[in-house]
Amino acid sequence: MKRNTTIGQLEQLVLLGVLQLADEAYALRLRDELKRMAGHPVSRGALYRTLDRLEQKGFIEWEMETAIPRRGGHPRRRFNVTTAGIHALRASRQTLLRMWSGLEKTLDETA
Repeated sequence: MKRNTTIGQLEQLVLLGVLQLADEAYALRLRDELKRMAGHPVSRGALYRTLDRLEQKGFIEWEMETAIPRRGGHPRRRFNVTTAGIHALRASRQTLLRMWSGLEKTLDETA
């Protein structure tokens, strides 16, 4: 059975957010980044479901950090985009560029 390699809009935004945050790609930080950069507020539940889905697709992986007193002794997960995730983003970008091609006049907001 072929693995699902397509990504939806929220999945794409989450992958891009993880890449933007690099070593600081923690769930709550990612949620703030999505709101700040994309103007896209995301509920905690939607974010965690999306992260789980991306992990199932093999597009992200995570590592658990050591618990620290500042966080009440709770560890946190740091997310990374996998090579497969990079390929999925590239494919998504190419598809969107092909679909946008030739529509510049139609979609020009200054006209």
